[in-house]
Amino acid sequence: MASPRRRLLPSFPEDPTHPAQVALRTYGLAVSLSLAPAVTPLLTSVLTSNKSTKTHLKAHKRLLKRELGLGGFAFAVTLAVGGGSTLRSLWNALDQLPPPSDHEQPYTRVLRRLQRLLASFDLTATQKTFISYCLTSSVGIFLLQSGRHRSIFSRPKPSRTLDLTLLLFVRALDAVVQSFVFHRSSRVRDQSTKSHHTALPPDALRQRLLKEKHEIAQKKNRDALTTRIDGLVFWACSARIMWCFFYEPTQLPRSYVRWIGALADVDPRLLRTLQLIRGKNWSYVNGSANHLSILEDYAVELGIANEAWATLGVSSRPKVGGLPCELVHGGMGSTLGLAHSCTANSSLRALRALVQSILIYLPVHFIPTFLTRPKLLLRPHRILRTLLGSLRSASFLSAFITSYWYTVCLTRSLVSARLFPSISHDFWDGPYGCILAGCMACGSSIWIENPRRRGEMAMYVIPRALRTLLPESFIRSRSIIALERLVFTLSLSSLVTAMIHRPDSLRGLSRWALAFVINGPNAGFWQKRRSFDPSIPVTPSIPPTPALRDTNDTQTTSVQ
Repeated sequence: MASPRRRLLPSFPEDPTHPAQVALRTYGLAVSLSLAPAVTPLLTSVLTSNKSTKTHLKAHKRLLKRELGLGGFAFAVTLAVGGGSTLRSLWNALDQLPPPSDHEQPYTRVLRRLQRLLASFDLTATQKTFISYCLTSSVGIFLLQSGRHRSIFSRPKPSRTLDLTLLLFVRALDAVVQSFVFHRSSRVRDQSTKSHHTALPPDALRQRLLKEKHEIAQKKNRDALTTRIDGLVFWACSARIMWCFFYEPTQLPRSYVRWIGALADVDPRLLRTLQLIRGKNWSYVNGSANHLSILEDYAVELGIANEAWATLGVSSRPKVGGLPCELVHGGMGSTLGLAHSCTANSSLRALRALVQSILIYLPVHFIPTFLTRPKLLLRPHRILRTLLGSLRSASFLSAFITSYWYTVCLTRSLVSARLFPSISHDFWDGPYGCILAGCMACGSSIWIENPRRRGEMAMYVIPRALRTLLPESFIRSRSIIALERLVFTLSLSSLVTAMIHRPDSLRGLSRWALAFVINGPNAGFWQKRRSFDPSIPVTPSIPPTPALRDTNDTQTTSVQ
């Protein structure tokens, strides 16, 4: 028997869609997303550096104060999502006020006036949800930006919330596109669902089955078209990102530049030379008085004699100008005596990239299965399928790197430069020569990846490609703050509204995360039992609305 003191304690609501539960799940997810990337390098420095324990404790304290404070990511997002859920629930309660009576409290009269005022706008349930989340999201982004921009007198810096805003904008735009694409198919499904509850003659039943079969075929065609568009978008965005990596790295996030640089393995001196060629400060034809020795140390490190610079050609490049292949390859294959071979360079880089990619993608494919359905890992065929999915994704990334390198070699050494010997290597090694060709070729490796993952890959690169299109002066200006607040508010509100009223318009991580936050972990996610690819996170479904549940209960009772 419960003690009197325990009875006085408020019980936590059991409804997974209750605002308190929504806020709790949002805060937990936001804390994990914000602390994990921030704590990992800090813990690494604790293990590797020689700084005192007191210094590390101060660093940890600053980190926790920043991330868990009112201006931190966790609190701002929880206020936006959890606060919007609370405001929406209050609005619904206001709409359900009892009829007026003769003896009402003053505050009830105020609520009734507010109810009449809001009812005069004749808003739909979707519009009410959108407005509720707009109000709280605007406060959330204000707190988040105030936590990131401490002083208005400091030197203008790029907005630290810009990447998050672009990510939400792209996801919201994708939801709008998906809603438009699947509007007709969902309408047909609703009509066919209604016809299930009425008895049909044999001819009408046959026509309905044929119509459903036709609609299924149309949906498959639309899905195929969507995956093709996703692949095309990824190809275009990756080309832009790679080009900016070589010539405008400041347009990309620093962490992204470091990650690409680690996979590409290009010497910084070679990158600097390519940038000088683009700016016409380094030339094969006119020379470069200010940058004569930029590659000399690099050439000596790779064992290339200085006499090679006299003719701008070595034995591995007969009748072809430009930098020696050994410099471009960065010494790849030198231990095997194949530093000059373009084929060996691409092949060895492919093998190394495959091993690195497998280490990246094994956790990506196994962790979702471990978190959602760990018992599947006890089945050998499921393990084999997940391993094959990891290998397929690793092959995509390996082909991405290899296709870039081999296209560069085909352009500047093996094919194009030999077909057109009169064209200077200022062009072939310039921004619109071999580099552009390699950037255009590498994105085509997306067709190796699983079609269901192409959309998520496209969603990953689009925000970064959009960021490169924004002028640097605009990114560092004060005017971007107000625009960013507007875009953030509208994007986050659109995503949450779509999850509540139109979940079929969301896909991938957007639907996965929002379904967990809004509907709880039991909303068709942990308990879903159907065949699925364990390498892809299961898309959770929305639970039936109370209206549909009441209808189903009535129909079941009438049948009984």
